[in-house]
Amino acid sequence: MTVPRTPPPTATPTPTNATPTPPTAVTTPPAAPHATRAVPRFGRALCAMITPFTEAGALDAEGAQRLAERLVDEGCDGLVLSGTTGESPTTTDAEKAALVRAVREAVGDRASIVAGVGTADTRHTVELARAAEKAGADGLLVVAPYYSRPPQDAVEAHFREIADASGLPLVLYDIPGRTGTRIEPETVIRLAEHPRIVAVKDCAYDLLGTQKVLARTELAYYAGCDEYVLALYAIGAAGYISTVANVAPRQFRSILDAFDAGDTAGAARGQRQVLPLVESMMAAGLPGAVTAKAVLDSLGLPSGPVRAPLRPADREAVDGLLAAHREAVGTERWT
Repeated sequence: MTVPRTPPPTATPTPTNATPTPPTAVTTPPAAPHATRAVPRFGRALCAMITPFTEAGALDAEGAQRLAERLVDEGCDGLVLSGTTGESPTTTDAEKAALVRAVREAVGDRASIVAGVGTADTRHTVELARAAEKAGADGLLVVAPYYSRPPQDAVEAHFREIADASGLPLVLYDIPGRTGTRIEPETVIRLAEHPRIVAVKDCAYDLLGTQKVLARTELAYYAGCDEYVLALYAIGAAGYISTVANVAPRQFRSILDAFDAGDTAGAARGQRQVLPLVESMMAAGLPGAVTAKAVLDSLGLPSGPVRAPLRPADREAVDGLLAAHREAVGTERWT
């Protein structure tokens, strides 16, 4: 038996003089911002600031103040002083304290100041921690003890002793490629129990280990490798402590701002935009202190020479750095 089909409805012809009804506009809702994350105590966008020297090689405190003010004006929430980029191996204890005092005077409470105090000697590190607190720092950056390569129980005891030595919060600095000593994830998790151990500068290149610690602690993680800024931020990091931000602070800040606004594609574009500069400054064979100072000097900002055993970049290297900087930032000149 044939089943009769229901005939289609007869279309009503539209009069030739009628105005056609426009199609209903389809609107795409704007990307929703990501869930608001708590602002870490040191901020999100931190620069591992160089230490300016005079042409004679002395600490240039006035230059440090001018550079610090410019970095804060350009979007840095915090400044890390006397890290490796700040040539801490070749600055004296007195210079480290004087640098903190000068920068604090310049930026006031507009930005946090984290003082690098890590050495291979626990006793010396304790002395530097107390001096940084007295000079006005907001926190301490403490690298794993280097060269002697202590076992993990000794690494843990080292950090606990320093955390007990002052009232300042402490950032663990995990960079085994330089120190020869890893702060293993399980060690970090135990150290997170200390009330003044609050953050990590992560240069371990161990995404799995980082995620384990993020899942089990409340530590604020900072990307210490500039090419990892977005990758770590996307999985819950607090932000970054960047060497390249010395010369491109707004560009790095824009990566975080775009991600927080829900513009993940824009954040990815921002990360890709700075990658040639990151590679030129951090992966071309010269230390970050050398490359950052070369670019800053060309931009007319305080920098000065590097201290031996570091040597300044040659003309060919400087030209390459400036080309990468123009690609990432444009032709702006800070004066």
